[in-house]
This record gives sequence, structure tokens and C-alpha cells, in this order.
Amino acid sequence: MAASVSLARPRTRPALGAAVAIIRPLLPVVIIGVVLFVAPAFLSDFRQNLLAKFLCFAILAVGIDLMWGYTGMLSLGHGVWFGLGGYAMGMYLKLEDADGGLPDFMNWSGLTAVPWFWKPFEHPWFALPAAVLGPGLLAFLVGYLVFRSRVKGAYFSIITQALALILSIFFVGQQQYTGGTNGLTNFSTLFGFTLADRATQDVLYFITVSLLLLTMLFATWLTRAPLGNLLVAIDDEDRVRFSGHNVTLVKAGVFAVSAALAGIAGALYVPQVGIISPANMGIVPSIEFVLLVAVGGRGTISGAVIGAILVSWARSSLSETYPDTWLYFFGALFIGAVLLFPAGIVGTWRALIRRQPLPLRWPRTSTSARLNPRGAAHE
Repeated sequence: MAASVSLARPRTRPALGAAVAIIRPLLPVVIIGVVLFVAPAFLSDFRQNLLAKFLCFAILAVGIDLMWGYTGMLSLGHGVWFGLGGYAMGMYLKLEDADGGLPDFMNWSGLTAVPWFWKPFEHPWFALPAAVLGPGLLAFLVGYLVFRSRVKGAYFSIITQALALILSIFFVGQQQYTGGTNGLTNFSTLFGFTLADRATQDVLYFITVSLLLLTMLFATWLTRAPLGNLLVAIDDEDRVRFSGHNVTLVKAGVFAVSAALAGIAGALYVPQVGIISPANMGIVPSIEFVLLVAVGGRGTISGAVIGAILVSWARSSLSETYPDTWLYFFGALFIGAVLLFPAGIVGTWRALIRRQPLPLRWPRTSTSARLNPRGAAHE
């Protein structure tokens, strides 16, 4: 009898370990989801709307983290994909408001008919997919051309930064088609529902929360699947290429997925904030998006979300409290966080929990993954 008991115990341990391995990466998603779904009960309408805006940035930050945190590709032009998704949604909203006529800014610019490339955006079945597939396909094309030439590192970052500069200037110059510097604004309805109604904003908030959680689940699955090890190892292109993988397609694919997530974020941002303009596509917001991940902790899905929410909240709070000098405080906050906590909030927290020395330099996700396949690539 004792022998049978002693043999039964080890059999439960692998099952328990497998259950823990499945549940553990989902805990941050569950915790963040519960907090965000309960948050409206404790927030005013204004604060809830602000939080919804921050959650849009969180979706975008997860996409950047997939690129920078796991594959080591630093994009300084993600404002482009965010802006394209936002403009796709904004075009639909302006046409819905016009109800068959011309949007207001086109009247002011002297146009007499809706441009041909605007017409498909009258239909939500076109505008919504375009907000996601448009940035994704364009990013894949750009990425394929860039990565086929084996451009990487700082040169890739410079190219994405130049793309942000070029497109933001281009959109400013197309006043009659894009609204110019002012962008697209003054939206009143979405699918026939008044955007100013509290009920509409509540629905948009919960849709944003749901899509953020789905994004986190997708990113968690992606990084824990066999493809996750490939993403992390892509930093050593020659080794991956000799292993039989097409490095160009892998990197372009990750770039496209990241851009598509930015497009989703932009499409959710517009009806809740009420504006999209070339200022959202430029270099400055693109760099700020990267800093969200840096502060939260690159290479950690939950870190990207936490960083986006906390940094956006700090920016809003400082601008309200110190309207004349908040930029100085904000800059000091970034510099201090990056220099003192290079692993970010989540990375530092994990080091403290595991009683490990605090990291004093930027984490190299690819190196750590080669040394420990169950390490950074799966967290």
C-alpha cells in the first residue's frame, strides 16, 4: 500500500507543473482585466475617458514591445501606423456626419465632391478592416524592402523615424483631403449613436478594455509558442538563416503585426478623444510611445501595459498641476526611470521578488533567451 502511494505522488507533479505553466502567464492579464473592468465604478466620466485614451496607448505599446522587447528592432515611427488607423476611423466618422454631403473641412477647402479614395470609407465594413490591414500591409511592404537589404539596428530606427517625418509633413500639406494641421475632428456619431452620450463612451471603454486583453493574450501566446524563441533569436540573423528560416519574412511579419496593433489603437483613440491629426504621426509621439515600453519594462507584455498607463497618467497629472513647467518634470521622470531602472518597472519588480541584483544596464533579451530558453522570451 505504501509503495502504491509513493508511486502515485510523482504522477501528480508533472500535471501540477503543467497547470502552473499555463496559468502563470495569464495571471497578469486576469489581474489587469479585473482592475480595468471595475475602474469605472470609482472614476468620474472625465477620468474614465482619460483612462480609455491611455488603454489605446497600451495596445500600441504591446505591439512595440513585440518588436523591440523580443526581436530587438527599435521602431521610432510607430506614430505613422497609429495615425493611419486613426485616419481610417476618422474618415468614416466624417462621412457619417456629412450624411451624403461633403465633410466640413472639404467645403472650406473648395472641394465640390468627395474624393474617390474617400468614398469606400462611407462603409464601416471597409473602414474598420482598413484601419487594421492598411497599416499592417504597408508595414509589411516597407519591412520586406528594408530587411531584404539586411538593414538593422540604428539604421532601421532612422528609416522608421524618417518615415514618420515624411508622412506627417505630407498629411499637413494635403489640407483639402486630410484637414491639414488641424486634422479630422468634430465627430458627432458612431454607427448612429451619439458620441457625446455617456452610454456610448461606456461601450467604447469596455470595447477598448476587451481588445487590450485580447491583445495581451495574443502576445502572450505568440511569445510562448515556438515562434517566440525564433523572435528572440532573430537578433543573430546568420544563425537563424542557417537554421533554414526566412529572416526577412519573419521580421517583416513581426513589423506588420506590430503596425496592425497600432492601427487598432488609433481606430479606438479617435471616437473617444475626438481628433486625429498629423501631430499624432510625427517623430515626437513615436518616441514617446517607445518610452512607454522602456519605463514599463521591455520584453514583458504586462510591462508595456503598465508603463503605458502609468506614464500617460503621470503626463496628465503633471500637466494639470504644473501647466507651465510640466514638461521639465516629465523629462526628468523619464531620464530618472531609464537611468535608475533600465529593466523597467516590471523587470525591476521581478528582480526584487526573486532576490536578484537589480539590473544596471539595458536587458539583452536575445542573449538571455539563448542562455535560458524558459527565461525572458516566455515572460
